Amino acid sequence: MLTRGMAAILSYVLATAPAGAALPRLPSAPTGGAAGDGAGVIADISQILFIGATAIFVVVMALVAVALFGPASARRRLASPALIVGAGIAFPVVALTALLVYVLSAGSSMAGDGAAPTVRIAVKGELWWWRVRYLDASGAALFDTANDIRIPVGAWVEFELTSDNVIHSFWVPELGGKLDMIPGRVNRMRVRAQTAGTFTGQCAEYCGAQHANMKFHVVALEPDAYRAWQEAQARPAEARPAEAQPAPPSEPTLRRGEQVFLQACAQCHTVRGTDARGTLGPDLTHVGSRLSLAAGVLPNNVGALAGWIAGSQHIKPGNPMPSFNQLPGEDLRAVARYLEGLK
Repeated sequence: MLTRGMAAILSYVLATAPAGAALPRLPSAPTGGAAGDGAGVIADISQILFIGATAIFVVVMALVAVALFGPASARRRLASPALIVGAGIAFPVVALTALLVYVLSAGSSMAGDGAAPTVRIAVKGELWWWRVRYLDASGAALFDTANDIRIPVGAWVEFELTSDNVIHSFWVPELGGKLDMIPGRVNRMRVRAQTAGTFTGQCAEYCGAQHANMKFHVVALEPDAYRAWQEAQARPAEARPAEAQPAPPSEPTLRRGEQVFLQACAQCHTVRGTDARGTLGPDLTHVGSRLSLAAGVLPNNVGALAGWIAGSQHIKPGNPMPSFNQLPGEDLRAVARYLEGLK
């Protein structure tokens, strides 16, 4: 049963959430067609394997039918030692070897064409969210974000995948395959988006209580749009009212929200350009521009922000962030407005 405080939080969330707000659907396979080179290779391999398996199944069933219902002369021929050796040993060895060679040669193309990647991104699996760090050519950090990845269309992007807790698995079905994130190791995956769009990813290895709520988004942008986004992300935070709001918050409200944030949240979160330099939780410098909150659990709007701050353990039980349900309503609304304005 909800407490009076949680009921008030939910009322505020429902009152301030935009109508029809929804998160992108998580595909279990590239249902809309492959949007990346890797996904295209996987689709081709799958098609060849399915066609081959279907053809072999049909032939085997035909032979079974002849063995059961065919004329005696045909059944005698099926008992020939030469047919048994050829169909039972030689054919499987040849067919499986050919498929193995094809799969390995086709799969090797997913590593790219050997050229240096245009974009390097370090992704660390946390409990239960994704820490994302953009790197320059030398491997130095440019800026951090969380649960939200942007890449340029037509360029090879290399992901450096790590974990320091349990095994996770990084998977964006419409862009490529999946790769495990193993504590103590750095695994690398390359993808190249063929078209612009938003693609939903998911942790594909059970990692604990909130495994199912560990999603992320990859947005493929045209090169000019990507460069503009990258430049904006590298700048320090600057809170500003959301343009779509019918009643934008006042400057005193934003200042009050920043004060509350620095008092209650700066120990765990970073907002570049302020005194908040915590590293335990996600970097929130430009949190207002992200597509979702809490690793895909909530849409990103002021009501969801307030609900998450006050009731994170009710919304996503067991996650490392405590519920700040002791905040007065005015402070809760102010900090939610402040975070929403961090674009």
